[in-house]
Amino acid sequence: IVPTTDDFGPQGQPASHPELLDAMAVNFAEEGWSIKKMIRAIVLSKTYAQSSVTNPTNDTDRLAEVDPTNSLLYRMRVRRLPAESIRDQILAVCGQLSREQFGKSVPTYRTPFMTGRGGRKSGPMDGDGRRSIYLAVYRNFLNPFMSAFDVPSPFGPKGRRSVSNVPAQSLTLLNDPFVLEQADRWSRKLLETDQSDEQRIVSMIQSAHGIVPSQSQIDRLSAFVREQADDGKSEQQTWADVAHMLLNMKASYFLR
Repeated sequence: IVPTTDDFGPQGQPASHPELLDAMAVNFAEEGWSIKKMIRAIVLSKTYAQSSVTNPTNDTDRLAEVDPTNSLLYRMRVRRLPAESIRDQILAVCGQLSREQFGKSVPTYRTPFMTGRGGRKSGPMDGDGRRSIYLAVYRNFLNPFMSAFDVPSPFGPKGRRSVSNVPAQSLTLLNDPFVLEQADRWSRKLLETDQSDEQRIVSMIQSAHGIVPSQSQIDRLSAFVREQADDGKSEQQTWADVAHMLLNMKASYFLR
């Protein structure tokens, strides 16, 4: 509604829906200044539930003329998950996410490159499976995985997060030991089930991307599994590669 979150003054940009902003402010006060109720009202609205794909009944020429930047929200913008959600969904998909609530924060896992003053004991690579909200934040030892996906630095307030889409993020998903470890664990759990290759592929795509895969997707991954077997790669490593591949795809960390 107001793109310049950190500046509501004359230097900022005006609200795209001023009447809506006024109505939400009044409702916020009437509901006892409850942030939870305000968030609930927003996420349950029809606007928030829209697809990022333009409704085919809309006149595209008219939309290009009236709202070329989608500031009036005729469709949902493609959104990348925040750093915490990306990490949590990897743990959830791989069956390692802890649902435990409360408790002490988990120390940051320190790689061999994280040296310097204020050294602290390293935590587990997977953070004991705890949700990202329970990860400790140390100014001198910031989590490199989270930093790659624009988690705000702890050095000052941040009204609006940066959301980038840079090569470092793809490289992190390809090479970070946390991601490799989770893909390996996911594959080992899959091999404990009595399923065919096609059944495993369907369940993996449904878990990672939340969609029913097309036959073309199933056929391509099935061919990949057969090729890996023909090359002499172990079954466990083959399925770890499939898991890693699915976690790296845009469908895993972009909402459309």
